[in-house]
Amino acid sequence: MPKIEIHTESAPKPIAKFSQGVRKGNILQVAGQVAFDAETGSIVGDTVKEQTAQTLRNVAAVLAAAGASFDDVVMLRVYLTDTAHFGEMNDAYGEFMTEPYSARTTVYVGLPAGLLVEIDALAVLGD
Repeated sequence: MPKIEIHTESAPKPIAKFSQGVRKGNILQVAGQVAFDAETGSIVGDTVKEQTAQTLRNVAAVLAAAGASFDDVVMLRVYLTDTAHFGEMNDAYGEFMTEPYSARTTVYVGLPAGLLVEIDALAVLGD
């Protein structure tokens, strides 16, 4: 079963040596996405809510390129730069997700200057 790179112009191009997403069989891993605009490469938003929304739009774009959606996601990992941002991130997150919710882990990390959130996703697809 081959490993298939997933790529879309609707999400930011990786700045290092990794794929936006990789599918192997019915498993799809979406690489960590941040709040970059795919066309300009600029950060979208100054708040955690704005950046979370853009980040999730980027995750959705990679999912769509693989023929998937948030309905196929079983796990999301959220990386925040500040514990105080959890509530605002969670509010924005809730605007994109529906029940039954995916599993989720939130951790606190350092990100490049200006970035407040990063999110990756694991999806299981139909054949």
